[in-house]
Amino acid sequence: MRILIACLALTLSHLSCMSQTDYHEKLKSLYKGTVPLIQPEALQEAMDQGEELIVLDTRSLEEYAVSLIPKATFIDYDNFSGEEVQDMDKDARVIVYCSVGYRSERIGEKMQEMGFGNVQNLYGGIFLWKNQGRQVVTPKGTATERVHTYNERWSKWLRNGIKVYE
Repeated sequence: MRILIACLALTLSHLSCMSQTDYHEKLKSLYKGTVPLIQPEALQEAMDQGEELIVLDTRSLEEYAVSLIPKATFIDYDNFSGEEVQDMDKDARVIVYCSVGYRSERIGEKMQEMGFGNVQNLYGGIFLWKNQGRQVVTPKGTATERVHTYNERWSKWLRNGIKVYE
């Protein structure tokens, strides 16, 4: 019986690592490497230390309405024109994120073209943020476990939290 339990634990551990590896491989295939990345733990540390940051959520309004990283400002990926950020300090430290980092990298590129010199893309997006046990909140600031996963297919990458999609 002990051998069976040990084998089961080893298998579950392997599957967990494998899915993390698969996730990182997926991210690697999506990113162009045009916007510097920031790891979730580095963003959390900067936030905890009270660093001045502009955190921009580049998902859709439907996704943002479910949950966001604390203190993030909504910037709609589908309708981004640059006007939303034109009055921001171009030297400010700006962190962009979306579900996994693809859409936010595109917004980061546009911001770089506009002259923003310190834009970083959150590696793994809100999915990795939440998968690592970090807090997400509603737009009113209430802690929640819910995360919009874009659609059913992408929901497999959220492993910690309540999956929401239309």
